Amino acid sequence: MKANIVINKITQLIPVDEIKGPRRGIEMKNIRKIEDGIIAIYNNKIIYVGSGELPDHIQTDNDTIFIDGSGKTVLPGFVDAHTHLVHGGSRENELKMKLEGMSYMEILKSGGGILSSVKATKKATEEELAEKAMKVLDRMLKMGTTTVEAKSGYGLDVESEIKQLKVANKLNDVHPVDIVSTFLGAHAVPNEYKDDVDGFVEVVINDMIPKVSEQKLATFCDVFCEEGVFNIEQSKKILEAGKEHGLTPKIHADELYPMGGAQLSAQVGALTADHLAAAEEEGLLAMQREGVIANLLPGTSFNLNVGKYACGRQMIDMGLPVALSTDYNPGSCPTENIQLIMYLASLKYKMTAEEVISAVTINGASALGLQEKIGSLETDKNADIVILDVPNIDYILYHFGINHVDTVIKNGKIVVSDRKLIKE
Repeated sequence: MKANIVINKITQLIPVDEIKGPRRGIEMKNIRKIEDGIIAIYNNKIIYVGSGELPDHIQTDNDTIFIDGSGKTVLPGFVDAHTHLVHGGSRENELKMKLEGMSYMEILKSGGGILSSVKATKKATEEELAEKAMKVLDRMLKMGTTTVEAKSGYGLDVESEIKQLKVANKLNDVHPVDIVSTFLGAHAVPNEYKDDVDGFVEVVINDMIPKVSEQKLATFCDVFCEEGVFNIEQSKKILEAGKEHGLTPKIHADELYPMGGAQLSAQVGALTADHLAAAEEEGLLAMQREGVIANLLPGTSFNLNVGKYACGRQMIDMGLPVALSTDYNPGSCPTENIQLIMYLASLKYKMTAEEVISAVTINGASALGLQEKIGSLETDKNADIVILDVPNIDYILYHFGINHVDTVIKNGKIVVSDRKLIKE
């Protein structure tokens, strides 16, 4: 077999292999580190991972692209399993409100927050939404993110929710980054239903979910289970309805207040429970028993600046599989920089570099049900590879606030080289 691309002389190669599915507990820390590493790619697949020279059965010729990994660290492509990719407008005006002491929920109740983004998203055309999201994806790709989850939730009516999901699906066809869509019609309560939340829940269940499912626009169904938004009973009804229509449950759980969202994630068989900054031990134990992945979003806690972070260290020590994501959105966490998220997780959750890498690769892939295809560097897996201009993974976290990515290979194609996007 002839290799199209070979990365050789790699100073530190981290394949994150040997364990199928999400890593948990000590598995998150115990990852292989290969010196003088080498990877061979044929078309869109990895065909060899090891050290030293290629084995005899892997051939090269004058057409083979060789990439020198000297002084570099090579990782699986980063997986950002919680984003609000498609939206209209921005909310920089809320920074002043936050500095003046208004809370996230106070801004929302005043007509800002998610509801502000809803207005902007409804006004925007599909073309305008796609153009804005394309720029976001470009920035993510240059930061090493090769797969993202994209939620709706800035429509809150059938037409606008479908518009968001259609944009995400179209972008998946044209952009190198792979996009997995999530329906989040229950992201907030629209003003016309503020006195009839149950009525809006019925709209989500009886109108939105069937149409999203029928058009095959999403893989997952999510809900913002939070005080002042959707309670446990309402959230459960929505997630169970999603399951009936083939949508796997995810849940915004216990972000601001201990609502019992973690317990609910276990009850409904959610793939992930996200945020969890206010989750209680009972809920975390229920998640651990049912194998729910804790998808943590330290950038949101950092930006909200309320001093409340998820207990990431405790979660890992109790055996929960932990993933990390940006929560990219126009309000509570407007950043595409997953490397910043990795640093915050290390600082605020006391996660080691090895645990952080596990969280943004194989556990992120598992949080999207894609662990058989991406998330580790193994033979026959997709060739999603990030080359960082650092000598080891500790350096990624030590030298924070900059982009360490030099080269990105996505599905076997070089899409970022010398820190610049390569456009076809």
